[in-house]
Amino acid sequence: MQMSLVGIRDMSILDDAPEERVTIATFVLEYNDSVIREAIYKEIDRGGQVYFVYNRIKDMDKMYVELSKLVPDARIAMAHSKLSNKELENIMYDFQEGEYDILLCTTIIETGMDIKNCNTMIIYDADKMGLSQLYQLKGRIGRSTRRAYAYFTYEKDKVLTEISEKRLMAIRDFSEFGSGFKIAMRDLELRGAGNILGECQSGHIETIGYEMYVRMLEESIKTVKGENLQIKNQTTIELSVDAYIPSNYIGDSNQKIDMYRKIAGITSKEDFNEIYDELTDRFGDVPKTVLNVMNVSYLKSISTELNFIKIIEREKSVVFKFEQTDRGILELIGRISDSLFRKIEFNFNEDAELIYNYDKKKLEESIDFVENLLFLKQNC
Repeated sequence: MQMSLVGIRDMSILDDAPEERVTIATFVLEYNDSVIREAIYKEIDRGGQVYFVYNRIKDMDKMYVELSKLVPDARIAMAHSKLSNKELENIMYDFQEGEYDILLCTTIIETGMDIKNCNTMIIYDADKMGLSQLYQLKGRIGRSTRRAYAYFTYEKDKVLTEISEKRLMAIRDFSEFGSGFKIAMRDLELRGAGNILGECQSGHIETIGYEMYVRMLEESIKTVKGENLQIKNQTTIELSVDAYIPSNYIGDSNQKIDMYRKIAGITSKEDFNEIYDELTDRFGDVPKTVLNVMNVSYLKSISTELNFIKIIEREKSVVFKFEQTDRGILELIGRISDSLFRKIEFNFNEDAELIYNYDKKKLEESIDFVENLLFLKQNC
């Protein structure tokens, strides 16, 4: 998928089910003792086994007691990373041999487990896990011709964050075979592609995380070809905006990837307008979420031209961070209009901060502000 994003390789999508394999019945719900008890006994009564994923080792003994009370006649084993290799090996072997009905475990089972008799999975606090991780866990069941059941639960009466809710809805909705690519795309939209180098392995779609990857690969290719590089540190953007391409706007995954790649390459208003026109011509009126993706990509590009380090938001304000030694920004501020100047504050700590107090639309007004500064810079 990464190679496809930058056009290095084409992508093939396999969506044909293995012979006689059936899709996994997937449920997203508040944790409920009655539902969980019924799900467990339903599996045990047909001679099957259950994964109960509980990702807090320090409280696992308590969950073991609760499960023992909930299904007193079930045989329960625990598996987690604090066990010795020998202990863990023995438990997994005994579970595979049918010595236990339930494996109470952490996400340690997400790779390498292939127990065809285990076809019910219950995940506790699923809202605290990543989308790709949930999909990987789900893949541990349904590995035979028997119908499998996956229950993704969250704490009763808990108000889910917008991202958590979208993540759980995605794992519920993408249940057909060949959904792995769709899940990866949704994960990209929800949290960004992150940083492929170093220890940082997370991101935000607001920052167009994959855009950094695109540029890094382009720079690497140019280096191999012996071409001259003009390396410029990209501005990091952390704004809480709903930015993604919805499936009801562009349904085809390959077309969606292609459009994300084009949007990531926006460097000017001309690029912006060209892509906007293409979207309108091919897919109809551009939704707000897609417009946000375009605006953030454009804001990132023009902010980089002004050497801003990072753009973040605070209450009713957008903060532009820059190096204290960069006097160019201060010179530009001194030339802006009085009406714009009244919306600005300064803060000089480790990084210099230019604080812009917006009225209603933080993203659009931030772009207008940076465009004003860029115009002044280009017309000195």
